[in-house]
Amino acid sequence: MVVVGGDNELAFIGLGGMGAGMALCLRDAGFPLAVHNRTAAKAAPLAGAGARVAGSAAEAAGGARIVVLSLSDQAAVEQVLFGDLAGRLRPGALVVDTSTVSPAYSAEATERLAREGVRRLEACVLGNPAMARAGKLRVYTAGRQEDADEARPLVDALAQESLHVGAAGSACALKLAFNLILGNQIAALAEAAQLADGAGLDRDLFLTAVTGSGFSSPTLAFRAELMRARRYEPPAFRSALMEKDLRLAVTEAAAHGLELPVTARAAERFAETVIAGDGDKDAAVVAESRALIR
Repeated sequence: MVVVGGDNELAFIGLGGMGAGMALCLRDAGFPLAVHNRTAAKAAPLAGAGARVAGSAAEAAGGARIVVLSLSDQAAVEQVLFGDLAGRLRPGALVVDTSTVSPAYSAEATERLAREGVRRLEACVLGNPAMARAGKLRVYTAGRQEDADEARPLVDALAQESLHVGAAGSACALKLAFNLILGNQIAALAEAAQLADGAGLDRDLFLTAVTGSGFSSPTLAFRAELMRARRYEPPAFRSALMEKDLRLAVTEAAAHGLELPVTARAAERFAETVIAGDGDKDAAVVAESRALIR
């Protein structure tokens, strides 16, 4: 059995699609886990896998030397780290945060925790829930090298590839750059599918032609299949999270005096999808958008 620190459980907070996959992967690798999720029912598969289900974030993380977070957004990270866990983390504990937040907030959160004697390592992940469950993510860490070294056993369990990229904030910047490409690709494929639909082309014919061409990629082909079947649940990447990440990318660019007009418009399209009630569906559902051309 893999033991982190040898004296206590690894705490895991946040059991959404990615979090549950990662936590189950860690259990498969032999890590003893204490888990918590705001919606308690999502912890049931972890309980079945032998994890200890805690009634609160503080109960899960209070005695742990390493605490893993997989939370939906910056507000959730703020609430958990500086609300639920304020003053309750073990001195010297290492928080491994896989949540996607802004680079500026990530650096700020790292500094705030350091003042409390707690360490924080960014561990931004690329992949989908199935890849998380299989230990096939790509993981990019940022922060102190010694903290990345300490987290290496759990990162290796989760990742087919990992890389330490620099100081706090840099992994988040890299993740936003990746998601910028992903979001724009999905939005472009959705508009192409809508153009084909509008011109009377069979959607299957169009998507087969695209995925068999030099324009395709594994990511594009995956979303093309969702659009072909018009099946957007369960989501691999929720529309609401895509909108959030594209908005973060636009904001980060503005902080450096840059404009991202294509990404800004893609963010608006995903925002429209969220407003239409499809925020919990896969981002590919943007292909069903009925937004009028301005």
